[in-house]
Amino acid sequence: VQLQASGGGLVQAGGSLRLSCAASGRTSSSYVMGWFRQAPGGERDAVAVTSKSGGSSYYADSVKGRFTISKDNAKNTVYLQMNSLKPEDTAVYYCAASPAMRLTTQGHQYDYWGQETLVTVSS
Repeated sequence: VQLQASGGGLVQAGGSLRLSCAASGRTSSSYVMGWFRQAPGGERDAVAVTSKSGGSSYYADSVKGRFTISKDNAKNTVYLQMNSLKPEDTAVYYCAASPAMRLTTQGHQYDYWGQETLVTVSS
């Protein structure tokens, strides 16, 4: 499966962005889908993950209440709506697909990765 991420950019603190990840080759309903991010000098961590059906999700504590992951299996697209952005949200963001049966935040369980999309939040 190929993943195409888009939607990053520069935004002021308190603003919003929506990232999109379009899947091709196999339907997104076949995979657990996740958004990860890596800040400069940091590790790549899971931000939000959604199940194959889109019925359950995981959020990192740092983004709970501000970010929402959603999945449109008809369009084979996963979204990450990011509201109330903070400078500490500045990072390179990646979408990824995992064949795991359950939600997972472990990067090594994701077989497919989209290209990076940069989110920069200015103070």
